[in-house]
Amino acid sequence: MSTAERWAYLIALDEELLKGGVILSEWCSFIVRESDTAFEGGAHLASILTAVAGIETYLRAEYAVTGKEKLVELIEGAPIGQDLKADLHALRRYRNRWVHVDEPWDDQRLIDQPEAMKRELEDKAFFAARVLRRTLYSNQWV
Repeated sequence: MSTAERWAYLIALDEELLKGGVILSEWCSFIVRESDTAFEGGAHLASILTAVAGIETYLRAEYAVTGKEKLVELIEGAPIGQDLKADLHALRRYRNRWVHVDEPWDDQRLIDQPEAMKRELEDKAFFAARVLRRTLYSNQWV
Protein backbone atom coordinates (compact mmCIF):
# COMPACT_ATOMS: atom_id res chain seq x y z
CA MET A 1 0.00 0.00 0.00
CA SER A 2 1.37 3.41 -0.94
CA THR A 3 1.78 6.31 1.47
CA ALA A 4 -1.06 8.14 -0.32
CA GLU A 5 -3.33 5.13 0.21
CA ARG A 6 -2.40 5.02 3.89
CA TRP A 7 -3.25 8.72 4.34
CA ALA A 8 -6.50 8.12 2.47
CA TYR A 9 -7.31 5.31 4.91
CA LEU A 10 -6.79 7.63 7.89
CA ILE A 11 -8.91 10.34 6.28
CA ALA A 12 -11.65 7.79 5.56
CA LEU A 13 -11.60 6.74 9.22
CA ASP A 14 -12.01 10.36 10.29
CA GLU A 15 -14.89 10.86 7.86
CA GLU A 16 -16.56 7.65 9.01
CA LEU A 17 -16.17 8.11 12.77
CA LEU A 18 -16.08 11.86 13.42
CA LYS A 19 -19.64 13.19 13.24
CA GLY A 20 -19.26 16.27 15.44
CA GLY A 21 -16.27 17.72 17.21
CA VAL A 22 -13.74 16.81 19.87
CA ILE A 23 -11.26 18.76 21.93
CA LEU A 24 -7.90 17.11 22.54
CA SER A 25 -5.00 18.19 24.69
CA GLU A 26 -1.97 19.35 22.74
CA TRP A 27 -0.04 16.34 24.10
CA CYS A 28 -2.67 14.00 22.71
CA SER A 29 -2.77 15.78 19.34
CA PHE A 30 1.01 15.62 19.05
CA ILE A 31 1.13 11.89 19.85
CA VAL A 32 -1.69 11.13 17.39
CA ARG A 33 0.15 13.01 14.63
CA GLU A 34 3.25 10.92 15.39
CA SER A 35 1.18 7.74 15.22
CA ASP A 36 -0.32 8.82 11.90
CA THR A 37 3.12 9.66 10.53
CA ALA A 38 4.45 6.25 11.56
CA PHE A 39 1.38 4.58 10.03
CA GLU A 40 1.75 6.49 6.78
CA GLY A 41 5.43 5.55 6.57
CA GLY A 42 4.79 1.86 7.20
CA ALA A 43 6.49 1.85 10.61
CA HIS A 44 3.90 -0.56 11.96
CA LEU A 45 5.29 -1.17 15.42
CA ALA A 46 5.91 2.54 15.99
CA SER A 47 2.38 3.26 14.82
CA ILE A 48 0.92 0.75 17.28
CA LEU A 49 3.01 1.96 20.21
CA THR A 50 2.20 5.61 19.62
CA ALA A 51 -1.49 4.83 19.01
CA VAL A 52 -1.66 3.25 22.47
CA ALA A 53 0.20 6.24 23.91
CA GLY A 54 -2.36 8.54 22.29
CA ILE A 55 -5.21 6.45 23.68
CA GLU A 56 -3.74 6.54 27.17
CA THR A 57 -3.16 10.29 26.96
CA TYR A 58 -6.73 10.86 25.84
CA LEU A 59 -8.22 8.62 28.54
CA ARG A 60 -6.03 10.25 31.19
CA ALA A 61 -7.09 13.75 30.09
CA GLU A 62 -10.78 12.86 30.01
CA TYR A 63 -11.32 10.35 32.79
CA ALA A 64 -8.39 10.11 35.22
CA VAL A 65 -9.27 10.60 38.87
CA THR A 66 -5.87 10.51 40.55
CA GLY A 67 -3.53 10.79 37.59
CA LYS A 68 -1.82 7.60 38.76
CA GLU A 69 -4.13 5.10 37.07
CA LYS A 70 -2.66 2.38 34.88
CA LEU A 71 -3.95 2.06 31.34
CA VAL A 72 -6.06 -0.96 32.25
CA GLU A 73 -7.74 1.09 34.99
CA LEU A 74 -8.33 4.03 32.65
CA ILE A 75 -10.00 1.72 30.15
CA GLU A 76 -12.21 0.10 32.77
CA GLY A 77 -13.15 3.44 34.32
CA ALA A 78 -14.01 5.19 31.07
CA PRO A 79 -17.72 5.58 30.20
CA ILE A 80 -17.35 3.89 26.81
CA GLY A 81 -19.01 0.88 25.23
CA GLN A 82 -17.96 -2.65 26.10
CA ASP A 83 -17.01 -3.38 22.49
CA LEU A 84 -14.52 -0.48 22.51
CA LYS A 85 -13.21 -1.57 25.92
CA ALA A 86 -12.64 -5.08 24.57
CA ASP A 87 -10.74 -3.72 21.57
CA LEU A 88 -8.68 -1.40 23.81
CA HIS A 89 -7.73 -4.32 26.04
CA ALA A 90 -6.78 -6.44 23.01
CA LEU A 91 -4.62 -3.61 21.67
CA ARG A 92 -3.09 -2.99 25.12
CA ARG A 93 -2.18 -6.66 25.52
CA TYR A 94 -0.66 -6.77 22.02
CA ARG A 95 1.37 -3.63 22.75
CA ASN A 96 2.55 -5.16 26.04
CA ARG A 97 3.97 -8.17 24.18
CA TRP A 98 6.29 -5.79 22.33
CA VAL A 99 7.06 -3.36 25.15
CA HIS A 100 7.61 -5.98 27.86
CA VAL A 101 9.48 -8.77 26.06
CA ASP A 102 9.73 -11.54 28.65
CA GLU A 103 12.04 -13.82 26.67
CA PRO A 104 14.29 -11.70 24.40
CA TRP A 105 16.20 -14.75 23.20
CA ASP A 106 13.00 -16.59 22.24
CA ASP A 107 13.25 -15.01 18.80
CA GLN A 108 13.02 -17.95 16.42
CA ARG A 109 9.69 -16.80 14.96
CA LEU A 110 11.23 -13.43 14.08
CA ILE A 111 14.14 -15.22 12.40
CA ASP A 112 12.14 -17.93 10.62
CA GLN A 113 9.04 -15.95 9.64
CA PRO A 114 9.93 -12.26 9.29
CA GLU A 115 7.31 -11.68 6.57
CA ALA A 116 4.58 -13.21 8.71
CA MET A 117 5.60 -10.93 11.58
CA LYS A 118 5.53 -7.91 9.27
CA ARG A 119 2.03 -8.85 8.06
CA GLU A 120 0.85 -9.31 11.65
CA LEU A 121 2.24 -5.92 12.64
CA GLU A 122 0.64 -4.28 9.60
CA ASP A 123 -2.74 -5.81 10.44
CA LYS A 124 -2.43 -4.61 14.04
CA ALA A 125 -1.38 -1.14 12.87
CA PHE A 126 -4.62 -0.85 10.88
CA PHE A 127 -6.54 -2.08 13.94
CA ALA A 128 -4.71 0.41 16.17
CA ALA A 129 -5.46 3.33 13.85
CA ARG A 130 -9.18 2.50 13.98
CA VAL A 131 -9.27 1.90 17.74
CA LEU A 132 -7.37 5.14 18.35
CA ARG A 133 -9.98 7.12 16.43
CA ARG A 134 -12.90 5.26 17.98
CA THR A 135 -11.48 6.27 21.36
CA LEU A 136 -10.76 9.89 20.44
CA TYR A 137 -14.23 10.28 18.97
CA SER A 138 -16.08 8.43 21.75
CA ASN A 139 -17.19 11.66 23.44
CA GLN A 140 -18.12 13.96 20.55
CA TRP A 141 -20.21 17.08 20.70
CA VAL A 142 -22.47 17.88 17.83
